[in-house]
Amino acid sequence: MTTVEPQTIEAAAARLATAAATGIPCAPIRDLIAPDDLASAYAIQQRNLAALLAGGRTVIGRKIGLTSPAVQRQLGVEQPDFGVLLDDFDCTGDPAVDIDRLLQPRIEAEIGFTLAADITGPITAADAPGYVRTVHAALEIVDSRVANWDIEFADTVADNASSGLYVLGDSLPIADAPDLEQVTMVLTAGGEQISAGRGTDCLGSPWAALAWLANTAREFGSPLRAGEIVLSGALGPLAPVQPGGTYTAELTGIGSVTAIFTSRESRTA
Repeated sequence: MTTVEPQTIEAAAARLATAAATGIPCAPIRDLIAPDDLASAYAIQQRNLAALLAGGRTVIGRKIGLTSPAVQRQLGVEQPDFGVLLDDFDCTGDPAVDIDRLLQPRIEAEIGFTLAADITGPITAADAPGYVRTVHAALEIVDSRVANWDIEFADTVADNASSGLYVLGDSLPIADAPDLEQVTMVLTAGGEQISAGRGTDCLGSPWAALAWLANTAREFGSPLRAGEIVLSGALGPLAPVQPGGTYTAELTGIGSVTAIFTSRESRTA
């Protein structure tokens, strides 16, 4: 439980919410809470989530962030975090992703899951496949309400784990899924490679990432539920998104996923 005053949580949440609403990135919130104050950071995340749900949005899944050592080095953090996926984050099947919905987007390729059952007790990586219905090739379009991605751990946690949008591609039933630790990923932009990695780059195994999320979310009083989508975290370095760009990830044994972005018209990041 956070020991920070409620008005401080409210002020930090309002700063991030205003940035999201106006499209103008804000200063970090670590002037209001300590950079490593996990409880307060998640309280800020939950404050803004509650407001969005009250406005009619719905939760459809979760995302794990900061699972790749390469991404941790890029952003200067040392542990994973998690955020919530809302219904309008899903751009699967859209002709193009509207870049004007985003402030300063970056893209990463990962493995996604659709859950087959609630996860209400502690699980291990070995248990995790038993809770999954399908495995997906996925692109997560991460974003930050904090100007210039000037984030420390509390900043990204408070900002819903730097969430943005996502696209799901090819999928397989769990019975046909390959060994996820051995999956290799190549992400290209306009046909040129911009990122690469493998399953072991995601907390050692995407199954370990799912188990970490399930156990951590349960500790925060929000267990994973059947039917939810889980984005398990990047398999390689993230890359900036260019307006009008086309990004494709190939994941061995699973398939591919593509995101096409519109050109930016109404604002700049």
